[in-house]
Amino acid sequence: MYETDSYCNTRNDRNQQRNEIHGAALSSDTLAGLASLGWDSRWTETWSQWLDGLNEAALRRYAGGLVPARVLLAHKHLYRIAGPDGSEWLAEVSGQARSQMTAPADWPAVGDWVAAAPRPAEGRATIAGVLPRRSLFARKVAGNRPEAQAVAANADVALLVTSMTTDFEPRRLERYAALAWDSGAMPCIVLTKADAAEDADAFIAQAELAAPGADVFAVSALTGAGLERLRARLAPGTTVVLVGSSGVGKSTLANALAGGERMTTQEVRASDGKGRHTTTHRELLPLEGGAWLIDTPGMREVGMTAADHDGLSSAFGDIEILAAACRFHDCAHGGEPGCAVNAAIATGELEAGRLASYRKLLREEARMRREEKIRLRRLETKGARKPGKRR
Repeated sequence: MYETDSYCNTRNDRNQQRNEIHGAALSSDTLAGLASLGWDSRWTETWSQWLDGLNEAALRRYAGGLVPARVLLAHKHLYRIAGPDGSEWLAEVSGQARSQMTAPADWPAVGDWVAAAPRPAEGRATIAGVLPRRSLFARKVAGNRPEAQAVAANADVALLVTSMTTDFEPRRLERYAALAWDSGAMPCIVLTKADAAEDADAFIAQAELAAPGADVFAVSALTGAGLERLRARLAPGTTVVLVGSSGVGKSTLANALAGGERMTTQEVRASDGKGRHTTTHRELLPLEGGAWLIDTPGMREVGMTAADHDGLSSAFGDIEILAAACRFHDCAHGGEPGCAVNAAIATGELEAGRLASYRKLLREEARMRREEKIRLRRLETKGARKPGKRR
């Protein structure tokens, strides 16, 4: 009898602690403040599910003290986060949460929603965990390591930015589009410097071929041409990420969309048309109209990741449709008879360079998946991923 009463009391205490967390986090004032940061009813459900997974130690430590917050800026493992009451805090990840982050992409990224325990008097907070992401734009880390590097989290739209100058490269757009589809965000192509383009229609046509199904916007931050159409694409409450190489006008575009000089800009080098890194960090910025924008540094390397979200199939759907019409199901699109892909190249329907790009990205992705499996097996051997342990 005593043991039964003790068990019931323990369970009641746990339920009371959980109710305290739920009640404090989801008050009407809290929800109103979160909505201004991009929160919606789906995130409320995600938050509740995340809280339900808290273990006993976390419940005791954080009872009544956790609030949802959004990552505005990340600098190594120090973050600036925004809370539901409009406050901003410098934050670090708790030791318990840190122990579960076994890969670079596990750490908080700009755009993430996190569970935070604020210390208002200090202007600081502790991050107890990262809420499950709706999307994650990632790329392979620089060098020979196989890990993915988080670029932006929870973006609804990925603006793939390139200029209508000598920097324009369809193969790079194909790579960006594949990563965007993999991330879960909707890719859109933004062609900047329309005021300097002699034949904007030709650039638009090439962009449409490089990223079938993606909307293409030709804009000029200098004259304002095309910006209203682009702004109309960015609905209130949505999050967009700017992705592109240096010198294509990302920071200038960010300023135009944000309605002020939020990001520093520099001229490109006249000698080679290449840009210098203006944005040196990732940051979440409010836009006119209620959307949020994640500006990112220019990318020199854009390697494929091990993500298994059919990004290549979406980015190269035209090739896969043609491949389905080949005579042999295992056609390698070399010299086989009845190859629909080669027939399309011969008639000009498909560019040979696009097929070569598709093959190259397939090889990169396959290599990353092999290396990721090896990494996970090593973690399992070391006991780094123990089932049943959370936050």
